[in-house]
Parts: sequence; C-alpha cells; structure tokens
Amino acid sequence: MSQRRIPEATVARLPRYLQVLVEAADAGQHTLSSDDLAKASGLTSAKVRKDLSFLGTYGTRGVGYTVAQLTTEISTVLGLSDDRPVVIIGIGNLGRALATYDGFTRRGFRVEALVDADPDKIGTRVGDLVVQAPQDLPSLVRDRGVTIAVLATPADRTQAVADDVVAAGMTAILNFAPGHLDVPDRITVRSVDLSTELQILSFYEQLSQVSAAAS
Repeated sequence: MSQRRIPEATVARLPRYLQVLVEAADAGQHTLSSDDLAKASGLTSAKVRKDLSFLGTYGTRGVGYTVAQLTTEISTVLGLSDDRPVVIIGIGNLGRALATYDGFTRRGFRVEALVDADPDKIGTRVGDLVVQAPQDLPSLVRDRGVTIAVLATPADRTQAVADDVVAAGMTAILNFAPGHLDVPDRITVRSVDLSTELQILSFYEQLSQVSAAAS
C-alpha cells in the first residue's frame, strides 16, 4: 500500500513499533503478538492491529508477527531500508552527545558529518568524525547525499543555520532549539523542544500532586 495512504497518526506510531521490534530482536525473540506490541508501546492491541493493517500486514493467528519481517516492512515504509545519512550542526554539549549516540545507527540513520561555525572546533575530532565548516554543507549534499540536518545550535542562530541548510539543498530538519523555523513548504521540519516537554511534565506532576492531596 502506498505510504501516502497511511494516516499521519499511524506513521507517528510506526517508530514506536520499530523500537519495540529492535529490542525484541536483541532479546532473541522471533515473534510478537499484537498484545506484546501493544503493551510495550503503551497502546491497545486493536490500535496496533489497525495500524499494521495499513501496511498490509495482519500477522498469523496464534503466532503473531514475525519480528524480522515486520521490522523490514516498517523500515521500508519509513524509508529506512538503507541507512540515511545525516549531518549534525552545532557541536556543543548536545551536539556531541548526539554525535556519539549509537541509537541513530540502530534506527536506520548514519551520522555522516559534523558541522560547527566555531573556528576552534573546526578540524577537531568527535568520535570517528572531524568537525567541518558550514561552507562544506553544499558538498555534503552533492558528494555524500546528505538530505537530513539535525540542528543542535543556540536558539538565536537556528534560523540562520536553517537558511544555510535549505540553501545547501537539504530537505529535512530535526530541530532541537526552541522556536519556529521559517522554511519553504517543501522542507520537512520536526522540532524537539526539551524545555516545553519538561513544562508539560510539570503540569501533569502538579496535577498528580493535587489529586493525591485531595484523596
């Protein structure tokens, strides 16, 4: 089935299933039931079965889903059949942590390059990679096929960096800085604002404390 016909809400849950499958494979499990997937994903088994049905996958009654096969099917739908190269821009504390995070490789991505505008960082090594200059972005697209940029830059620099990323020909951005990015419609942007997530957690923590005090 075409990816374009898969609901956005289902697409958003597929990486969660993929993580469960990778962990199951690491544990030596060869099959998982919809109940297993649901429990590990924090969803209902009915939701899991409906989501996977959009992939044309229904499992085997009494057996469930084959871990290796379902991993391949979800990876294909997400465009992860081959490792996708990414560049991390901004090699501060967060950027360094991301650069050495092995979860990228395990989820179908390959950190191809590191970029920072600080002259003191350019030419230094982080793990197996040498930090490059922003001027190298066009060649990363042209020579290495990098289309995804991970931005771990200061908030006041993020829009300018995003402009450079777009001008270089990249088409997708994962942004770790707070605030909205103004980019062309053809550019896909996903933002991870850690402070916002903590504020939401604080709201629910406060709500839980109020409920506990009232009971």
